[in-house]
Amino acid sequence: MSDHEQPPLPPNSRLSGDALPPVEQHAQQYETVRNAHETELIEDYVELIGDLLRHRGEARAADIASRMAVSQATVSKMIRRLNELGLVTSRPYRSLFLTEEGHKMAETSRARHDIVLHFLRALGVRDNTARIDAEGMEHHVSDETLAIMRRFTEKHQT
Repeated sequence: MSDHEQPPLPPNSRLSGDALPPVEQHAQQYETVRNAHETELIEDYVELIGDLLRHRGEARAADIASRMAVSQATVSKMIRRLNELGLVTSRPYRSLFLTEEGHKMAETSRARHDIVLHFLRALGVRDNTARIDAEGMEHHVSDETLAIMRRFTEKHQT
C-alpha cells in the first residue's frame, strides 16, 4: 500500500455512517472545494516566489519552473496572470517581486502550509510524506480546522 492509499473501512465503522451529509452541507462542501481549486495554483506560485525571495534574494522564472516541474512557458503565462491580478511585478530578464497584496497572500499561504506540515509531523507522518500532503491540504482546510491543528501541534511538540 502506498503512502496515499487508504485501507478499507470496516462495514460497521463509525465513519461509514458519514457517507452522505444533508444536501445543503454537501453542496457547501463542493462549493468550498471548487473555490479552493480556483485559488490553489495562484497561491502556490505566490508562496514559492515569496520563499525564493526570502531564501535566495531573488525569484527567477527558471527557478520557479524547475521547482514546480513545469515549463518556462507555463511559468510565463502564470506570471502574466499574477501581474494582471496585482500580485507580482516583473520586467523582462529580471527577478520577480511581490506587491504588497502578493506579500500578504504569500505570508498567509506559507503560514497555512506550515501549520498543516507541523500537524502532520506531530501525528507521526514521515517528513517526505508530510511535505507532499501539506502541499495540497493547505488550500482546503478551514480556519477553524487550522486553529485546532495549531493547538494540537503546540500541545504535542517534542
